[in-house]
Amino acid sequence: MIRSDRVLKGLPELYQMDRWLEQDNLPAKVHTLAAVETGKDCLPLYCFELGNPDPATPTVIFSGGVHGVERIGTQVILAYMNTLFNRLDWDESLDSLLQRVRILFVPLINPVGMLKRRRSNINGVDLMRNAPIDATGKVPLFLGGHRISRHLPWYRGKRDEPPESEFCAIQRLVESVVAEAQFTISLDCHSGFGHRDQVWFPYAYTPDPFDDIGEMFALRMLFRRTHPSYSFYLIEPQSRNYTTHGDMWDYLYRNTLARRKGVYLPLTLEMGSWLWVKKNPLQLFNALGVFNPVLPHRHERVLRRHQCLMEFLLRASANFSNWLPGHSDRREWMHQAIDYWY
Repeated sequence: MIRSDRVLKGLPELYQMDRWLEQDNLPAKVHTLAAVETGKDCLPLYCFELGNPDPATPTVIFSGGVHGVERIGTQVILAYMNTLFNRLDWDESLDSLLQRVRILFVPLINPVGMLKRRRSNINGVDLMRNAPIDATGKVPLFLGGHRISRHLPWYRGKRDEPPESEFCAIQRLVESVVAEAQFTISLDCHSGFGHRDQVWFPYAYTPDPFDDIGEMFALRMLFRRTHPSYSFYLIEPQSRNYTTHGDMWDYLYRNTLARRKGVYLPLTLEMGSWLWVKKNPLQLFNALGVFNPVLPHRHERVLRRHQCLMEFLLRASANFSNWLPGHSDRREWMHQAIDYWY
């Protein structure tokens, strides 16, 4: 696939995906959800599909690259994809697992933003503030989303205009999956200037619990029992940190409530970039150093660190009927979740 030198040099993540597409034996189906033009280049939003193609199959969606400066999210997903692709050559247990689950990888949602090293897309819009949903109560100035100017970070876009094309591509994908799948989990990978790794779930626009809070608490308990040494993840509602307008996953979750077939649990992984900066303060002078590990050994460690979580989500989805609260237990799990988080 022909790319300009500018893209080849500035977007190695896309180059890696292009090389996979050239393989005759790639163990995944590839869909192009959308494409974004920048100059003479047209950059695709690829979706790689693994596993059982039956739409009713429990499904996991891994996504990243919503913010172009947070390259590490895309790189974590690509590293896990590479692991799975190579395991399929010899791991019969993985092949068996993939008969019971479907995986959709969307590693790079905002390719132009990543190419240009900026948070927003080509139109200056922050895709995580672009949904037509307003927060209840006060939000942090600017950080919570605004409509002042596309030249300021966290810009939502103009009022009453349709969402950006990248947003719409993810919306179509998620809505089509949730409408048919027995069970769905999504994990959107980001990095933020935090002191630890966090796994957030809805809502971001309100401090109120979301409908599947009991199921989320059951998933948290399952992870804690299965991986007690992975206590570095703080799992909680995003609203406990701050509330925002226009959150993508709030909107997609709410928009699918009436049309879904099974439970849908949207998660956001926020890798704490202060963990890297405090050990190497000089990377603050690097254009991307605030949001990404710079030193090679630390970068490799981050790529390894989250594969356990991703593997857990994959297996939890394939076996959801063994741990998900039943109808008679749902209310009790909901009360436990509210007591713990709210």
